[in-house]
Amino acid sequence: MLHEPRFWSAVAFVLFFVLFGKKVWAPLVTALDGRAARIRADLDEAARLRREAEQMLEDATRERELALAEARALVEHSLAEAARIAEEARKEADAVARRREQMARDRITASERSAVREVRLAAIDVAMQATRDALAVALPAAAGEAIIDRAIADLPSALTRHAA
Repeated sequence: MLHEPRFWSAVAFVLFFVLFGKKVWAPLVTALDGRAARIRADLDEAARLRREAEQMLEDATRERELALAEARALVEHSLAEAARIAEEARKEADAVARRREQMARDRITASERSAVREVRLAAIDVAMQATRDALAVALPAAAGEAIIDRAIADLPSALTRHAA
């Protein structure tokens, strides 16, 4: 056993720790404690950053919900405004169509009156001419002229009676 290298390696290992154990152990423990403190600080920093990120997420979610609500309100307002404008345009188009229809009816009525007046005047002219021709053939010239002159003289009073 004294000649085996494993035995002497074990003895050297134990002697090394007995002689230098406190000197090596203290810096080793200090280094491990420092590392544990850094890890704790990093964990605390990570927890703080996580809380900040969660708060930022909540704020962003709240702002998104507000923006969505505002967008919905704007869309609803726009749709209502578009419906109102469409209704006004429809009413205005109906009013324009009614005015144009009334104007067309007025023009038709005026044209009818004008046509009736023209037909009556033409009928009067034709009747007068036919009467003259008939009287000229049926009556002697002197008697026909006297009747025509008397009829022309009586015409204003006849027209007045007819108008009344």
